[in-house]
Amino acid sequence: MGQLTQPSAVLPILAAFSRRDAALDWAQKTASASWGETALSSDRFTFTETDYYTASMGGDLRKCFFAFERLVDPGELPAIKRLTNRWENDYAESANHPESRPLNLDPGYITPAKLVLATTKDHAHRLYLGEGIFAEVTLSFRGGNWQSHPWTYPDYQREDFQQFFTQCRDFLRQVE
Repeated sequence: MGQLTQPSAVLPILAAFSRRDAALDWAQKTASASWGETALSSDRFTFTETDYYTASMGGDLRKCFFAFERLVDPGELPAIKRLTNRWENDYAESANHPESRPLNLDPGYITPAKLVLATTKDHAHRLYLGEGIFAEVTLSFRGGNWQSHPWTYPDYQREDFQQFFTQCRDFLRQVE
């Protein structure tokens, strides 16, 4: 029988995308107020891999990532995802933009071995965490590189995204 152990703390990350810079700024400010200082933030990448979000978010979307200084217990991911869902709704109600969903927030975390994303949608490769939240290992770090899986979103396979995730991984390894 294996011994129960506590998991290592993980580096929380937040993917934010919108067509509006004000929404991305609001996301970083709101997350930092709740989770502590931003340790790393990415460029604002052009999001062109799918038009899935065009109807609810408009066109010309940009996506960016934030990583936070304070490490968290990975068991907090369901509560974090539920909180970011509330933030999306709060922003949509207060920002007075014509889009029904002017901001999309996807939280997750990075460990030395993987990038995990939270979602409200079940699928064959996702595990239920509780509170209506599922998670997937979106990328694995092996052989010095990020490795995608058949279910990895196309944008997460981009080299520029993965360079940022490597910076996050390096930061985590320095503060562990």
